[in-house]
Amino acid sequence: MRHGKKVNHLGRTSAHRKAMLSNMAASLILHKRINTTLAKAKALRGYVEPLITRSKDDSTHSRRMVFSYLQNKEAVTILFREVSVKVASRPGGYTRILKTGNRLGDNAEMCMMELVDFNENMLAAKAAPKVKTTRRGRTTKSKADEAVPAKPVAKAPKAPAVEDVKEEPTSEATENKE
Repeated sequence: MRHGKKVNHLGRTSAHRKAMLSNMAASLILHKRINTTLAKAKALRGYVEPLITRSKDDSTHSRRMVFSYLQNKEAVTILFREVSVKVASRPGGYTRILKTGNRLGDNAEMCMMELVDFNENMLAAKAAPKVKTTRRGRTTKSKADEAVPAKPVAKAPKAPAVEDVKEEPTSEATENKE
C-alpha cells in the first residue's frame, strides 16, 4: 500500500529526478513555456512554484536558496528580475498545464506547461472582454440592415394583365342585343 506517499518518482533514482526537475524548472523560467508529459509537468509544478514564491523576496539568502535548486545563474537572474515582478500580486498558481493529446510513439499524455502571466494571447483576450448583448423579440433583421436605409428601386410600368383588358363588344354581340 502507498499510504502517505505523495512523491511521483517518475521511474528514476533520486539524483536523476532532482537533476531532471532542476533542468526542467530552469527551462521553464528561461523560455516561459515547455512541452512535456503530464506526469512530469505535475511533478514540476510542485518543484517550481515554491521557487517563484521565494523569488518575491529579493534577498541574498533567497537567491542562494533558489540557486541551490536550479543550478543555473541565468535562470535565477531572470526569475528575480522578470518573473517575480509580474507575479508580485498573485497569491499562488503561477503555472498552467494545457493538455495537448497523446504522443504517437508510446501514447503518453502530453501537455504544455507555461507561466501564467507570460501568455500574451490569453492576456489580450482577458483585457478586451466581449460586450454582453441580449436578444429580445423575434426580429431577424441584422444591425447592418437597420443602419443603411434601403434605396427605392425604380419600377417599370405595370403591364395590364389579361383579365384586366376589357373586350369591346363586336358587331355581332350588339346585333344580338337589339
